[in-house]
Order: sequence, then C-alpha cells, then structure tokens
Amino acid sequence: MRAVIQRVSSASVSINRSVVSSIGKGLLILVAFHRDDTAADSDYIISKITGLRIFEDDNHLMNLSVSDIDGEILAVSQFTLYGDARKGKRPSFSTSMPPADALKFYDDFIARFKKNFHSLKCGVFGADMEVSLVNSGPVTIILDSSKIL
Repeated sequence: MRAVIQRVSSASVSINRSVVSSIGKGLLILVAFHRDDTAADSDYIISKITGLRIFEDDNHLMNLSVSDIDGEILAVSQFTLYGDARKGKRPSFSTSMPPADALKFYDDFIARFKKNFHSLKCGVFGADMEVSLVNSGPVTIILDSSKIL
C-alpha cells in the first residue's frame, strides 16, 4: 500500500464542481493498493498516519500528530500511485490491485480507519474527482507498506 500524506490547512474533494467532502486543519491522504496488499498493510498505514508527528508544537518543532491537534483526515483513493513509468512514456499499472478487489479493500480500509480515528472523511472511490488543498509547510510524506512488512 502506498500513501502520500500532506499536512493541510484545508482540503476538499469535488465531483462535477460539487464539493462532496472537505476538512479544515489536518491531513490529506492519497492512497493506492498493491495487488498483494492485506489487512496488515492497512493497519500499518493507518497506525503510521494517525501517529505521524508532523504538526508543530509551541516550540515550532514537529512533535504533534493529527490526533494530538484534534485535526481531520481526508482519504482519497488514487490508483495512479502505483504507476510505473520506467519503460516507455505510458505508465503501467500492472501492480495495482484490480478495481473490483480495490473497491472492497478500500471499503475495509476506511472501516478500519474509522475505528482508529474519529474525524475521517473520504473521496469517492473510482470517481473523477477534483482535489483541492492548501498544503501547510509544505509538508508531504510518502509511506509504502511493502518497504517494511
């Protein structure tokens, strides 16, 4: 599983110019699933995201997590994170989880996430979304569960 985490002042997802989800201060998470991902990958990524200390404390040091600041999280599925463009000019997505499996996996990922974090909002799986954000810092972190499991 791959996730791109961006610390934001605000973020939103729109479909056909209509906002379907939005947050204030917190994290925007773009997430993609590998064809071999399991529940252990979800649990690892969720734990890392909610515990990442990337918000500043009173001394301007990154010592606080999104949970510590009572922030929000907006999770958006983005299968293109597994795009492999090493050969040719068109990315290959052969390592991405197939769409039907990915939808079930995403639903399970969101359910697991909501058990661990009270203020989670979501994009719409498979939809053509417009994602807007105000990146704070900017701070952007990339996680890949295959690097550790």
